[in-house]
Amino acid sequence: MKYTKLSLLMLSTALLATPEVNTLTEVFSEAKTSGNIKYYYIQTDKDHESAADTSAYANSLGGQLSFDSASLYGFSGGVTFMTTNPFLLGPNVDTSIIGKDNGARGYDAQKGFSVLGEAYLTYNYSDLGATIGRKVIKTPLVHAKEVRMLPSAVEGIFTEYRINKKSKVEIAYLDKFKQRTSDTFVDMYEHALAGDVERVTGKKSGSVVMVGVDYSHEIFNIKAYDYYADDFMNTHYIEGTYKLNISDVKLSMSGQYLSQKSIGNAEKNLLNDISIAGGDISVNAFGLKLTSEFSSAKFCIAYSNVLRDDGNHDSVVSPWDGTPLFTNMITSNDLFQSIYGQALQSDSIYIGGAQGIKFGYKQKFDSLGLEGFSTALSYLHTTFDRVDADKDQNDYNIVLAYKANKAFALALKGIWVENNTAADAQGNVTQLKLLSQYRVIANYKF
Repeated sequence: MKYTKLSLLMLSTALLATPEVNTLTEVFSEAKTSGNIKYYYIQTDKDHESAADTSAYANSLGGQLSFDSASLYGFSGGVTFMTTNPFLLGPNVDTSIIGKDNGARGYDAQKGFSVLGEAYLTYNYSDLGATIGRKVIKTPLVHAKEVRMLPSAVEGIFTEYRINKKSKVEIAYLDKFKQRTSDTFVDMYEHALAGDVERVTGKKSGSVVMVGVDYSHEIFNIKAYDYYADDFMNTHYIEGTYKLNISDVKLSMSGQYLSQKSIGNAEKNLLNDISIAGGDISVNAFGLKLTSEFSSAKFCIAYSNVLRDDGNHDSVVSPWDGTPLFTNMITSNDLFQSIYGQALQSDSIYIGGAQGIKFGYKQKFDSLGLEGFSTALSYLHTTFDRVDADKDQNDYNIVLAYKANKAFALALKGIWVENNTAADAQGNVTQLKLLSQYRVIANYKF
């Protein structure tokens, strides 16, 4: 990717900016260092109807170390070192906290790794900012998704205009993606489609142009994103939230809509060769959510519907760690859609024809003298409008958490999924009798 012209433009414009520090020495002497040390234990048990039951676990120790320089003439930079180091592995290893994505690319999935996950140069002038390099970002379709050891990251050019403290417009050119269980930045299209890139898009590589608006007012917020992947697919996402306070109760009502269509060469190729994805990408999904907060308790009810579209690929395509639906749970399988080459596979509420309703409850215990302790309970019931998914899926999540002084956090998570449902690229559905998972996560931030 060629950044030369933009770099020269940023350098020349920087002469107009007011420096925050006066010398190059101060850029580094006033730099900020931060990071975290994380321990993670995970165990996954699978009970099959017609195959042997399986169990796998893993321990890993790692974290991140970030260095952010001060600003000189509007310029600043940052780097983040990331590492995961497994230990005490058994005969069956759950590689989802190690190198599962590396394994999908033919490398050792049980081997730990270290990577320079972020390395970027930023220029800010007034309310406008531009960044070149590797970044961790959080948007509906391209997301850090830091629910394992490390976050995912992207490489590209990022620009942002800040409307106010809570609102912004952003435009990004995304060239490469590093999955959270990988140490390699891979072409955006290759990561999504692996060996089928040219077969689907007619190209050997590709990039994503993202345009996003996040606007907040006193009582409402609107988010809208477009992800344009030339000769692959175009994704539209919009979300709105309205907030209302009634006495001591805080209420919020939200709605969302997601649309995905294959475009250009992919539209022609997927139609002519339905063995790749079962037809053209044609996804329409919407969701609703109501939350209420009272004192130290928070309640949530959410609904989602991925509309069925016979003859097309109607399951949500999410290859870059986005899990946008309100009904998303913390089950193990929200990782696997973004594993190398598995963009056209799907699971649970993201399958075409799936309707989900979720109930959530979170309770803090500070008022009872148990400062820092909290619990979170979630339940998701998913139905499938498909003849090959004859059983409903039920997800149960329990989280027991403790936070001390905003630095140390400990979480114990239990996950149980009845009739865990997945769809392959062609839309064929399989169901697992029971998936159980247990996690212990200790994290110290500095």
